Amino acid sequence: MRAIGLREFGGPEVLRVMELPDPVPAAGEVRIRVHAAAVNPTDTMLRAGVARAWFDGRPGPYVPGMDAAGVVDAIGPDTDTPLRPGDPVVAIVRAYGPRGGTYAELVVVPAESVVPIPAGADFPAASTLLMNALTARLALDLLAVPAGRTVAVTGAAGAFGGYAVQLAKSDGLRVLADASAADTQSVISLGADEVVSRGDDVADRFRELAPDGADAVLDGAVLEELVLPAIRDGGGLAVIRGWNGPADRGIHIHPVLVTEVATDHARLLRLRDQASTGELSLRVADVLPAGQAARAHRRLAEGGVRGRLVLDFTAF
Repeated sequence: MRAIGLREFGGPEVLRVMELPDPVPAAGEVRIRVHAAAVNPTDTMLRAGVARAWFDGRPGPYVPGMDAAGVVDAIGPDTDTPLRPGDPVVAIVRAYGPRGGTYAELVVVPAESVVPIPAGADFPAASTLLMNALTARLALDLLAVPAGRTVAVTGAAGAFGGYAVQLAKSDGLRVLADASAADTQSVISLGADEVVSRGDDVADRFRELAPDGADAVLDGAVLEELVLPAIRDGGGLAVIRGWNGPADRGIHIHPVLVTEVATDHARLLRLRDQASTGELSLRVADVLPAGQAARAHRRLAEGGVRGRLVLDFTAF
């Protein structure tokens, strides 16, 4: 099979089209012929070697990618799944595992990490769902803010932030969010109750809307300690890059690691259903041939991408 991988860590230029052996599904696994793979910031971190320790010393080549949409190609023996070959599906993949990630024509994943494609979605749109939406879902579950209370979302125009806004509203929460002037209407359309200007001092603007402090913040903008003043005493902060404090005033920090719930089939099915009904919005910024993965990584690094860039594995 063809894949987009790297043999040494570095900039986007290290990404290469390479031939790798076709993976074979074992018991409990499903093989997917990938049609589309979303490009996420976590992919750029893998490429750059930021978390190389997660490979546990395994040599390359390394294949990025955590999100895939495609069709079931094969099912491993003794696998309990309603899926059948030819079914259109989406999957979340642990890219640091021995088989690598989703930038490949074929991927093998646990059956629990695979769900039917959202109704009405094409492959590029479907590929943008699981990793970011599951991260937002896990963040909200860790924070456990009761319905009717207030949360704030930073980076609300991004993929994680947008799903955080929509899922928080679905949970019955009051949602404060940040955005640039150009993104304000989009963030409002996602369901935010009130939107403030983004920036390192956004905590002050959140406090104006919630004088006693928000019950929790979902920090998609990776502001970390800068956003702590927005949170009430004893509240919570969900972080997506592993920051662990310190924080005072009894604020609880919740690092969110989506790979810990990549096989939580019930959560994945729920997200798929919410995307099917339009409760979650699938946002594609652009679709590029798979062979242009380096270009996609450069565009992501330049910033300003709204929605997800997607690699088309039916075209190189």
